Amino acid sequence: MLMNTHEARLDALRKELKTRGLDGFVIPISDEHMSEYVGAYAQRLAWLTGFGGSAGTAVVLAGSAAIFIDGRYTLQVREQVEERLFSYQSVPGTSVAAWLAATAPAGAKIGFDPWLHGKPWVDAVNKALRESGGALEPVDSNPVDAIWQDRPAPSLAPALVHGAEYAGVSSETKRSAAAEWLTERKLDAAVISALDGVAWLLNIRGSDVERTPVALSFVLAHADGTADLFIAPEKVTPELRTHLGNAVTIRDRNEFVPQLKALAGKRVAVDPERSVQAVFAALEGAGASVIELTDPTVLPKAIKNPVEQAGHRAAQARDGAAIARFLHWVALEGPGGGETELSAAAKLQALREETGLLRDLSFDTISGAGPNGAVVHYRVSEETNRRIEPNSVYLVDSGGQYADGTTDITRTVWIGPGEPDALLKDRFTRVLKGHIALALAIFPKGTLGSQLDSFARQHLWQAGLDYMHGTGHGVGSFLSVHEGPQRIAKAQGGQAGTGQELLAGMILSNEPGYYKTGEYGIRIENLVLV
Repeated sequence: MLMNTHEARLDALRKELKTRGLDGFVIPISDEHMSEYVGAYAQRLAWLTGFGGSAGTAVVLAGSAAIFIDGRYTLQVREQVEERLFSYQSVPGTSVAAWLAATAPAGAKIGFDPWLHGKPWVDAVNKALRESGGALEPVDSNPVDAIWQDRPAPSLAPALVHGAEYAGVSSETKRSAAAEWLTERKLDAAVISALDGVAWLLNIRGSDVERTPVALSFVLAHADGTADLFIAPEKVTPELRTHLGNAVTIRDRNEFVPQLKALAGKRVAVDPERSVQAVFAALEGAGASVIELTDPTVLPKAIKNPVEQAGHRAAQARDGAAIARFLHWVALEGPGGGETELSAAAKLQALREETGLLRDLSFDTISGAGPNGAVVHYRVSEETNRRIEPNSVYLVDSGGQYADGTTDITRTVWIGPGEPDALLKDRFTRVLKGHIALALAIFPKGTLGSQLDSFARQHLWQAGLDYMHGTGHGVGSFLSVHEGPQRIAKAQGGQAGTGQELLAGMILSNEPGYYKTGEYGIRIENLVLV
């Protein structure tokens, strides 16, 4: 019998935890690769709680449960998750570690899936629990999976070759650079767990994760320039074998842990921000020397080569033409009151598809009419769908995946036929001024994104206003729409920037905003090239 309510699912999970002798369990939005967007098979948090955001964590204890979200999802969580089942916890005001330390019973055994959490998180939570005699307990199998009766299977769609006409640099050249990086540090191998890192290094793409063209796989990169690719055999095509050549050994995904254990006595680089606890446990348990370093693909991937830059320009021009046609359509149809958030999102996707080159959207379109525009990461559904009403604000944040580039653009428009009031014009103008100031910024080498963040906020600050999200994120080349390590954000807080200087060739979003809860949202976004 299927469990059709979140209350029934929560009850079933508690029974499963009791059977396993666990006092609680932590459920993140994550997968084995610590991806931002995950496949349907890994949507455990959404299945359990109803929360549809892209970042969040739930903790279930015998007598209480909580869901942890950041400022982007403050409104969304209240619309999607029943507070009587899960109390709302705002990050960074609190954390899973702090909440467990204050709430879990003394000596509690809190279960976690080591394939879904990073080592820094495990260390922090273990430290908090130890103060009350508790501990995290790794599970061999996820208890949510045990009760999720119709859970989808991971995708077995074929991996795709990403040609040199788009990548600009061969996989062999990239692997040679990684080998040089390893040799300089006297390392034998590096674990590449992040899906976009695997895709970039080997010049492959896939369709295993919605909105992100990656293939479920791991890589071990070796100091001699060779690599092992761990991937389901069903995903391997003759074209892929030819593309990878003899220097890349294709192995079954099930061989990943045995091959990690075979690195006993070797010096292995692992990125704690991009590799799960299970990777560390396998290596350390086998006696390998684990060196915590940033994944060697991260920075080269962020610095777009000339071919990638040209591809982005072509993709932005193509996508921008579709946006212009869409805004014309909105201007004509919006005042009539016959369109909705869903119909507008469908129209925009259709216009992108008319280019003949759209591979996918780069994320679910944020189509926010009136008060829904104030929900920063709003996801329209049949339940939340609003009519685009005359004399109101409409915000649309959208993007496309093209073989030559990834796009992300936001526009906020007034739906006539009347005129917006002076206060709304003022708010829009302040956001626009900030957007322009950042776009025109000239800065010296060594500048961090956090040093530029105030360019976008200054005109809002002058009126005592602000927004609760970062100003800019990196963007991939036919890869993740959110890409690191660069960010433009405040120096501190839940959406803080990184210590990464902005380097020539990096692409970032420029998206200041203003949000009036219950009324409207304003955001203006373009992509910029350093």
